[in-house]
Amino acid sequence: MDAHTLDLLEFDKIRELVAGYAFCSLGKDLARQATPSTHGDSIRAEIALVSEMADVLGEGNTPPLAGLHDVRLLTRRAAIGAMLSADQLLEVAATLTCTGNVYRFRMRLGPRYQRLIALLAPVDDLGLVAKSIAGCIDARGHVLDMASPELGLVRQKIADLDERVQHRIRHLLRDPELRKVLRYANATVSGDHYVLPVAVNYRHKVPGVVHRTSSTGETIFVEPAEVAGLSAQRVLLKTEEEREVNKVLRKLSAEVGRVARPLGFAVEAMARLDYVCAKAKFSRAFHHAPPDINTDGKLWLRQARHPLLEQLFRNQESGGRIQESGVRGQETQFKEQEAGRTVVPIDVRLGNPFNLLIITGPNTGGKTVTLKTMGLLCLMAQTGMHIPAGQGSAVPVFSDILADIGDEQSLEQSLSTFSSHMSRIAHILKTADSRSLVLLDELGAGTDPIEGAALGRAILDQIDHIGCRAMVTTHLGDLKTYAFSNERAENAAVEFDVETLQPTFRLHIGQFGMSNALEIARRLKLPKELLRRAHRYLRRRQRRAPELAQLQQKRAEAEKARAEALQAQHEAQKQRDEFEHKLAQLEREAREAAALKVWRSKLQAGDPVRVPKYDKTGKIVRVDHKKNQAAVSLGLGQWEVSLEEVFPDQSEKN
Repeated sequence: MDAHTLDLLEFDKIRELVAGYAFCSLGKDLARQATPSTHGDSIRAEIALVSEMADVLGEGNTPPLAGLHDVRLLTRRAAIGAMLSADQLLEVAATLTCTGNVYRFRMRLGPRYQRLIALLAPVDDLGLVAKSIAGCIDARGHVLDMASPELGLVRQKIADLDERVQHRIRHLLRDPELRKVLRYANATVSGDHYVLPVAVNYRHKVPGVVHRTSSTGETIFVEPAEVAGLSAQRVLLKTEEEREVNKVLRKLSAEVGRVARPLGFAVEAMARLDYVCAKAKFSRAFHHAPPDINTDGKLWLRQARHPLLEQLFRNQESGGRIQESGVRGQETQFKEQEAGRTVVPIDVRLGNPFNLLIITGPNTGGKTVTLKTMGLLCLMAQTGMHIPAGQGSAVPVFSDILADIGDEQSLEQSLSTFSSHMSRIAHILKTADSRSLVLLDELGAGTDPIEGAALGRAILDQIDHIGCRAMVTTHLGDLKTYAFSNERAENAAVEFDVETLQPTFRLHIGQFGMSNALEIARRLKLPKELLRRAHRYLRRRQRRAPELAQLQQKRAEAEKARAEALQAQHEAQKQRDEFEHKLAQLEREAREAAALKVWRSKLQAGDPVRVPKYDKTGKIVRVDHKKNQAAVSLGLGQWEVSLEEVFPDQSEKN
């Protein structure tokens, strides 16, 4: 996809919104790296996966991803024999525990969530290794005494030695002669050594090792000679303790290394699950719907809304002030709609039957927002997301989306606004093909209106020749008539209320927008004589106005009829899809019932079964097919149940 277009449409902000719903860094990274795809089948599969996840969330079932970390590098190190630290092993253990939770989450999914089940197929329950780690290392990263008999024995020796040292120190402190040379009658610790605070003048009175001196130099801290020997023994024991701790860590690291491969697959699957779950949460939070993906170039967005504009309304501070993170170029529409605090939805079509839509209307009427909404929703759909539009919205797979929106000057190339636009349009016309979507804002602006209109018509001709889908906004009156001479083009207008002098932000396909300049001037109390003179000048330039008005009315009527036909077609297709879904569900239930009947007819003693009535699994003790009953061992008890209450134990199959 064109990087400049992604920037213009602020697709990065959509990725950040999705990342905000991810549980851990793995899902966030996938969200931030997401790119639109150009493969229809993979897009449909991803959208269907997000739909399944949204349904699961709707049932109150959230994936248990607590403890998930990216431990793939650690496990690869363990697999080649490296020793992991205690803290690293705890991180791996948390992820191993997560695999067990996600495995059981997959087991609870119903048969209609086949895509999610397939996504999580690589996740095995590796919780036993986590239990081994937890049995040897506590939550603070301390290797427990019970981790090995040898470690426990060494630490017991160290504890006994420490007790002897402390006993000897207490004995020395009770000596009245020694107390006379101490700065205070307590021992302190320097490193791993017990030391006495001796006045520097009495250093010769206490034989031993000096470990440090006070900041004033008047006190030295001496380890008594009779304790120093015990400390030397303690150093040897601490070295042995470290050796035993490392043995435990190496043993646990080896266990991690043995599951490195399945754990790597599981982490990748759970990362994907987190990303898909983030997209589903985003969809549910903003009331999105799955689009229908097609490859025949038909675009139909029903009740479409700009997602970043909706986010602005949610994040606005008290008093309606716009946040600094607002959508570029869309603050005007936000301010005009502050009172209602809702985004006005729009209906947009392309490719049925026209490929080129020319939008006209006044400033601040929402033309640019319409372009950005359509482009951004197409990007979201091709990234496998639900979109903020009504059910039944259709999005084609575009090979590229190319946009020229905004009026920034090209400072790097010292180009004017007009030159910058022309440079961008030249690139678009060179890059676009029949499967591209082209979005051009204010075509022909920035230069003489007559030359701009002529250039604009030539650009529209070239877009028509390429055969791509395109949406263009313009203020130039001459371009409003382009659609009258080209059956592959259509006009659209953003609505403007001349009574309130406010835009309504609604889009009407089949009409061209009027500037309403004279009507606005009248309501703003310009002199009547001035207005009459303006009307006379206008009539001289509108000699073909009656013919254009009649043609416009006919096209508007045709567009209305076409929209009604499309709506009826959509409703019929929706009913047909519902019928086919119910029929497929009934057929599936019939097949499952038949298979279950055959399975029950073959039951015999020792077969594993599940009895939902008691929410337990067990084994058949005996079965009486004539009486349609079976005795089942469940836990410590044995129960007589009807064969209709017995089902296969799915956990045995996995």
